[in-house]
Amino acid sequence: MWSIADDAQRAQWNFVPFEAVGPLRFGMSIEEVATTMGAQGFTSTHSSMTRPHGALVQQAGFRSKDAPLYEEAVTAYCRKSGDLAAVAVDALCGPQVSIDGLRLVGRVPSELADQFHAYAENHGMAPAFSVEGDAISEELGLLVRAQRAGDILLSRVFFVGNFQDWAYTVHDCVPVDEWDIR
Repeated sequence: MWSIADDAQRAQWNFVPFEAVGPLRFGMSIEEVATTMGAQGFTSTHSSMTRPHGALVQQAGFRSKDAPLYEEAVTAYCRKSGDLAAVAVDALCGPQVSIDGLRLVGRVPSELADQFHAYAENHGMAPAFSVEGDAISEELGLLVRAQRAGDILLSRVFFVGNFQDWAYTVHDCVPVDEWDIR
């Protein structure tokens, strides 16, 4: 039930702030996202959003083709305009996403927060924490959340594209459905 993929089992993706999370480019249509994820070996689990959030009105979940239905590796969130605006990567089974070699997914949150804050400082950014105590960066467009795996907490990362025209902060971009994942 609490199966955790190690890095060797995970797809290896890079994050380019406000541009792309692995093969997913912010601004893609939901159809382009589905095609791209299919080419990466993922299948769609659903494509509805139970509770729209600001400009976000559609979501699509993706799992590895051989994974159980409940293992959703990636969730893509689209705006009213139909373009990809945010991506959440599951801590237990999602791809490993890195920025400049810093692995972000499936890590012990406190260890990652220390390394992420050092990364931010080395790149002239101020380290910050969300109101929940999670590492966050407005300059990079990401929020590192904690996700449970039994008694263990691992990093689940929420990435957002350009949000200034529909939200004030990265934290404001996170939909209720995303907060429900613990």
